[in-house]
Amino acid sequence: MNNEFTISINGQECVAYQGETVVDVARRAEIDIPTLCHDTRLEPVGACRVCLVEVEGERRMQPGCAWQVKPDMKVVTESDRISKHQSVLYSLYASDHRVDDEALPVETGNGNQLRQLCAETDLIPLEPVSAERVGRPDDVNPYIAFDPELCILCARCTRYCDEVEAVNAITLAFRGSETTISTAGERGLLDTTCELCGGCIDTCPTGALIEKKAPVLMPADTDKVRSTCNFCGVGCQLDLHVLGDRVVKVTSPPPGETMNDGNLCVKGRFAYDFIHHQDRLTEPLIRGEDGVLHPATWEEALQAAANGLKRVSEKHGADSLGFVSSSRCTGEENYLMQKLSRAAFGTNNIHQCAAT
Repeated sequence: MNNEFTISINGQECVAYQGETVVDVARRAEIDIPTLCHDTRLEPVGACRVCLVEVEGERRMQPGCAWQVKPDMKVVTESDRISKHQSVLYSLYASDHRVDDEALPVETGNGNQLRQLCAETDLIPLEPVSAERVGRPDDVNPYIAFDPELCILCARCTRYCDEVEAVNAITLAFRGSETTISTAGERGLLDTTCELCGGCIDTCPTGALIEKKAPVLMPADTDKVRSTCNFCGVGCQLDLHVLGDRVVKVTSPPPGETMNDGNLCVKGRFAYDFIHHQDRLTEPLIRGEDGVLHPATWEEALQAAANGLKRVSEKHGADSLGFVSSSRCTGEENYLMQKLSRAAFGTNNIHQCAAT
């Protein structure tokens, strides 16, 4: 059964597949539909109402992130009706959130996407709304901070915690204007099932969830460098935010770009202090005849290690040697370790710590 068909978006013919949504098809065709509650890793819920589009035959506008496409469907993403809706919606959001406060974070997680949308729209002047929402000011966890005054209740963080991490540490609590992101019994994250992965920070579209360790406002001259996490052998990709010669923050690449799909664990996202630790070795050391470690080049260190292994092998035989590789190494590095053991030294005494 062929599940490929075409739909029309703003008069443009677009290839679509069974089960896709309007946003899925539009983004592949490079047609912009703004969203706030949408994350490709999560099931669509249509909570923020930012992505409403007009579908031929439908009386009401429909959420593009959740509306599934059908053959020959005709969709309009830009019209006076949609523009008026967005203007009113963003104005309502702005009346209840400090989107124009320049002291608020921009480069946190997904950045303050709400502020960006409001800046691109002619807002209607509305009286500010005073809605007291409970935060967690006494939460002593070392990594994640929550500002309820920036939260728009899109539930991306709670859905990520449920659908991706499957730990259900945070949830929507209370009702009406008091609704907020909370925990069972309003406990701190350390007293919940939270794994402190920081995925809630990464998916938050308004900066309501931010990292405590990193600067709230990243300087403009901060460089972003793609790298590989070195805490295990999975190979998760991450982005290092470098200011001068120091890593000041770690974020995950956008979902869909790398094998970890925008996800990181607590170590990958937050445990970067070792990079600049004063006790970290910065060059190889060789123990001299005086019993003291002396700095050396990598060539000298590798040669010293090879000579030591050869001396043991020649004196006691190849099977007197044993090689143990680390699960923090890549598959290629582990392959080379067993090649070194079997081909270079002639012993099958090779093990990998992840096998225990």
